[in-house]
Amino acid sequence: MWKSFDLGDGAAQDAARGLGMTGSGMTLERVVEKARALDDEVRKEELRVGDRLLVTTMNSRYTIWVLGGGHYWIWGGWFDRQKISPQRVGINGCTWGGSAIKRDIVAAPGLRMEFGNSVLTTRIRAVQVIRARARARAEFN
Repeated sequence: MWKSFDLGDGAAQDAARGLGMTGSGMTLERVVEKARALDDEVRKEELRVGDRLLVTTMNSRYTIWVLGGGHYWIWGGWFDRQKISPQRVGINGCTWGGSAIKRDIVAAPGLRMEFGNSVLTTRIRAVQVIRARARARAEFN
């Protein structure tokens, strides 16, 4: 599930019109437009404890295990390079590369994940959600 975003179109026209720019060179208006257009986003509220995400960025792969309470076990990418995998960390949300952040999502193709320790990934190429299986309940009579 790859989705590309054209983040630069219209930035020069917006700047010429005097609209405020974000750190990524987009106006706030363009950021809101792009946020509404996301269709492959993984929303925090849709995840359950035990769900896992496989996130492929331009440079790395991450495995994310949902712990609940805004916490995740994370393996891969920067955490592996620092030799601290798995790491229990929050996910602040996703950005377009600037200072505007969409806090209600964990990952979305075309955006960058920002972890609770301020590590920012390269652009996300693909996201796969693996749902936790419901535990079978044995009934004893």
